[in-house]
Amino acid sequence: MKLTLAHDHTPPSGVLGLAITAEADRAYLACADGVLRTLDLASGTTQDFATRHLSYASGCVLLPGGRTLISAGYDGALLWHDTTTRHCWRRVLAHGFWSWQLALSTDGRRVASSSGQYLPGGWKYEPAAEAEPSVKVFDALTGDCLAALPHTPPVLSCAFSPDGSYLAAANLLGEVRVWEEPTVPPARPEPVSQWKAPEFTSWGSIKTHHYCGGIYALAFSPDGASLVGCGMGPMTDPMAGNGAMTWHRWDWRKGERLDQIRDGQRGSGLMEALAWHPEGHHFVMAGRQAQGTWNAAVFDATSGQLVHSMDTKQRITQARFSADGKTLVLSGAIGQPARKDGQWPAWGRLQVYRVET
Repeated sequence: MKLTLAHDHTPPSGVLGLAITAEADRAYLACADGVLRTLDLASGTTQDFATRHLSYASGCVLLPGGRTLISAGYDGALLWHDTTTRHCWRRVLAHGFWSWQLALSTDGRRVASSSGQYLPGGWKYEPAAEAEPSVKVFDALTGDCLAALPHTPPVLSCAFSPDGSYLAAANLLGEVRVWEEPTVPPARPEPVSQWKAPEFTSWGSIKTHHYCGGIYALAFSPDGASLVGCGMGPMTDPMAGNGAMTWHRWDWRKGERLDQIRDGQRGSGLMEALAWHPEGHHFVMAGRQAQGTWNAAVFDATSGQLVHSMDTKQRITQARFSADGKTLVLSGAIGQPARKDGQWPAWGRLQVYRVET
C-alpha cells in the first residue's frame, strides 16, 4: 500500500476527534477549543457548529445517513448535533470526568464512551478504584444509557466489533476487557475476556514517579477475528514522552497475542491512531514522534511487516479510511502555539491521502 498526499489543511484549532462522510468529501472535527467544525476535504473551508463543549471536544461520530453528529468532550457531556443546521438538540451528561474516546457501532445504533481519572490508590501509585463506571454505552437514537461497564481508570480507548456484538476497552496499564453487548439496559456484564499487555505501560523512575503510556487506540479487524491496540511502551522519564512506539494484535476471545511491531521498525513516541483498510489486508498506526523517522506507517496484517511510512510533521490523533478504501484522512495538531497579537494562530492539521493498493 502507498499513500500520496492530496490535500493539506490547517483548521483553526488542534483536532482531537474526526468523522468523515461516506463519500469522503467532508470531515467533522472535534477541536481543542471545544468547537465542533465541518471541513470541506477539497477546499479546507470550515464552518463552526453553534454549540461548543465547555472544555476540549475530544471525539465525534457521524450516524448513518449523515444527518446527526454526536460529540464528546472533557466536560463529560455527549452532544447530539444536526449536521444541516449545525445546532445541538440533545445534551447528555455521560461522565463526571473527561470522555477520552468515542466509538460507534457499525449500524449506528449505539455509541460508547470511555472515561476515568488517574488518581493514586496506594503508595505504589497504582490507580485508585473508579468513582463511576469507566465505560458507558448509549442508545444513539434516544440518548438512553444501555450499559455501565467497570474497568480500571483511566480507560483511554474503546471499539465495537464489526458486527456490533462486542465492545473492547483498554486503559493506562495496558489492560484490555471485552464485553458482549447487553440486551437488557442498564447492564454491568462481566467481560467475556480480559488480559494485560505490560508492554504498553511504564513506571517513571526519574523526575516524576507515576505510571504513563497506555493503549490509546483499539480497532477490530474487518473480519472481527482479531483486535489491534496501539500506544506507547516503557520509559524512565514520563515527562519526556519517548516510550517505544508499539502495537499488538490479539486473538481477543482468548486474550492471546498474535503479533506485534518489530523492534527494528519503530522509533519512540505516543501512537494514538489506528485504522484498518476496508479490505483487511493492511492497517495504519500513527501518532506523535519523539525519536525516529516516521509518525505514520502502514503494516501488512498477515506478516506484521511495515510496508510504508512517513513523517507528517504533526501530532496525529485520528485516522479514517473512506468506505471504498481509496482515501485516508489524518487529523491532529501542529505544535503548541502561543498567542500572537492577542490571537491564537491556526494550529490544527488535516491531511487527505490517496491510497494505492
